[in-house]
Amino acid sequence: MFGFQDIPKFFLAFFVVLPVISFLHEGGHVFFAWLMGGKNIKVTVGTGDVLFRLGMLEVRQYYFWYGHCSFDNLKRKQRLAHILIFSGGMLFNALSALAVMYLVEKGTVEAGMLTYQFTYFSMYYIFFALLPMPYPDGSYSDGKYILDLIRNRPKAEYIYRIKWNKENEQWQVLDNKNVVETFHDEDKALARAHELAESHRPSRLLHTKNGEEVEVFNYPKVPL
Repeated sequence: MFGFQDIPKFFLAFFVVLPVISFLHEGGHVFFAWLMGGKNIKVTVGTGDVLFRLGMLEVRQYYFWYGHCSFDNLKRKQRLAHILIFSGGMLFNALSALAVMYLVEKGTVEAGMLTYQFTYFSMYYIFFALLPMPYPDGSYSDGKYILDLIRNRPKAEYIYRIKWNKENEQWQVLDNKNVVETFHDEDKALARAHELAESHRPSRLLHTKNGEEVEVFNYPKVPL
């Protein structure tokens, strides 16, 4: 039964243990994204205003709630690569929980409230990440993305292009085949195309060079 003496344990779980588990979860996604050649990798722990940044890590005001990672321009984009990236968070949570249980079993670490909370909430994270369900904001759980990838039903990619129009002497930014905006400066057109592609993940950005379309960037869907 939960009593007044358990209140400090409650704060310990939510303000110390959960943020650590969240960081490990995002670290798993990031590890496999890095392994697949991802660039611009960033891990965010918490929500609200930014407290501090340290390399790729960003810690926000409410550090104990929520977390996500982001990355761009994967070199390896096969189905298996995406399955590994979306599985990475659960895998790191499972490995860290097993490591703690092993250390407790061997007597290296003393069993206590911290070890109990760590293994309990790690399993909590794994269960809800693995559950294949949609979220209210339209995003999916890791398990839902993995299931769709296994069934070969990946989320449709947006294709953005920049192309030189000789007749009007201007650069066109296209959403698939439809002209979105036009620019006289190539850099401005490219910047706008990047902005659109990044805000509509998963997406690819193509540039027509010497009559041939070349992918210059891709923005994969990122896990939570």
